[in-house]
Parts: sequence; C-alpha cells; structure tokens
Amino acid sequence: MTALIPRDVDAATLELGEHRVALTNLRKVYFPELGVTKGDLLAYYLAIAGTILPHVSDRAMVMKRYPNGIDEPFFYMKRAPAARPPWIRTCSIEHGSGSTIAFPVIDDRASLLWVINLGCIDLNPWYSLCDDPDRPLYLHFDLDPTEGASFSVVREAALIVRDVLEGLGMKPFVKTSGSSGAHVHVAIRIGPRQHEVWEIAKEIGRQMARAHPDVLTAEYRVAKRPPGRVLVDYNQNAFGKTLASAYSVRPNAEALVSTPVTWKEIESGCEPSDFTLRNVPARIASLGDLWKPLLSRRGRFDLQRTWRERRAF
Repeated sequence: MTALIPRDVDAATLELGEHRVALTNLRKVYFPELGVTKGDLLAYYLAIAGTILPHVSDRAMVMKRYPNGIDEPFFYMKRAPAARPPWIRTCSIEHGSGSTIAFPVIDDRASLLWVINLGCIDLNPWYSLCDDPDRPLYLHFDLDPTEGASFSVVREAALIVRDVLEGLGMKPFVKTSGSSGAHVHVAIRIGPRQHEVWEIAKEIGRQMARAHPDVLTAEYRVAKRPPGRVLVDYNQNAFGKTLASAYSVRPNAEALVSTPVTWKEIESGCEPSDFTLRNVPARIASLGDLWKPLLSRRGRFDLQRTWRERRAF
C-alpha cells in the first residue's frame, strides 16, 4: 500500500520500509501561481518513485534547495548535511582542489522524500555510478535555445541531433528539459573517462553546428551567439556537471516536468507545457518509463572503441 502525504497538517512522519521520514512545512506554497505546496511536491515524487529512482540511484546527488519555494532565493549544496538520518548513504568524490565531498545518494523512497523535504525541487544526479565517478553512463547534449528561438526550433534541433547520432550507430533518447530546451541522451558502455566523453561530444557538437548553422550554434560566448538558434551544449559532459533528471519537477511557475518523450511526439509538435507535476504521473501510468532502455546494461554504444577506430566523427 502506497503511503500518503497528509494535506491537513504542517508536519508528519512517514514509515517507508524500514525507515521513518520526518516531513516539514507541508502546507508551505512552493508554486504560488498554481497554489502547489511542498506537500503536493512530495506527493508527486512519492507517486512516481518507482520510475524515477532507477534514474538517480547509486549516484552522487547535487542538491539545489528552494526552502521557501520558487520565488525565493535558492542555493546549491553538494555535501550531505551532518544532521541527516543515519540511513542516508553518501558517495565520496575527490575534486580537483584535493577536497573530498560526501554527496548524498538517493536509493529508495525514504531517501527520495528526505532530499525533497530539504527544499529540492528537481533532482540533479551525476552521470556516473558511485563506485566509478569518472566513467559516465551517457553521452548527452543539452539543447538550449538562444534569444528568439521558440520550442519549434528546439524540436528541429533535436531531430538534427537524432539523425546525426543515429548515423553514427547510436540510439538517442530525448526529453524536455522542463524549461525551454531539450536533453538528448545516448547510453554508452562504461569505459571512457568523463573528459574523453566530453572531447567526443565537443567534436560531434561543433561539427553539427557547422553543418546546420541556421539552427544550431556551438558558440559559448553569450554576446556572440546568433539569435533564433539552439546552443548544442556539449559542456554538460564535463566532470562534475549535472542536468535535471528525467521526471524532475522544475522550479518554474507552471511546475513543468523534465519528461521523456518519443521522437514521434517531437515530430508532432509537443511543447514543454504539455508535461506538468499534475499530469505526468498519469502519463507514466499509461506509457511506462520511455527512458527505461537507458538503464539496461545491454545495447550500450561502444563510444570508446568507435572513437579510437575513427579518431573523429
């Protein structure tokens, strides 16, 4: 039986498996235009826990905390707070500065609700597993529209990226970013280090931008980006970078959700506003997890071997 988030109290404790999770400020409004409360946000994540957990478990989690909702200041937090339940697992990763950071790990419903209760609206996991943080699970591109580019241009950009990646033998999957862009992921065989994946993504991204300058740009200097284009952001493949996970609610007025979609939906003209905190659970119940293939150990693209054989795409 699924536990329920109380709606008529400010605080509650839920028993989830072997763990008890203290929830606070349940009636605090997080999304003022919609009247969506922290309790509503917790209820969303509890409802889709079985779907989202495989996409974030066993990975370091960067916390982006909005303790007073989307209209108030937020802050990033990497290190798991000292005042945490003893059952919260951590993932220790050494950074370039020589310091080691113990990130929290979200492995079950209890830890999921614990991190959301801290004021996290979206989930931002690393792209690698805790036991080998420098070997990513994916190559991906963040398609970020520049000034004047509508989502129709983002869809066009996504289809270009799809065709290029498929032409290289990859199987790309797409989701809305939950904001104005889209994310394209390819499951890769674990092997190349993060910097090598970044180098490959950089080469592919720049070549795509050169071939389609009317739609794409790889220009990172904001002042020099042409308007009405889509930045094919390969830098998100760098070590320590994160993107909002699939099925994450985003901190915007409409409570949009970063939602996996089919390529047919991209071709048919879907919009980010089609997918919100209020309707995504029903979508999952109907369609299942469209990104489940990205979790499989089978069928992952051998990026390292292909790159070494071809040296350039």
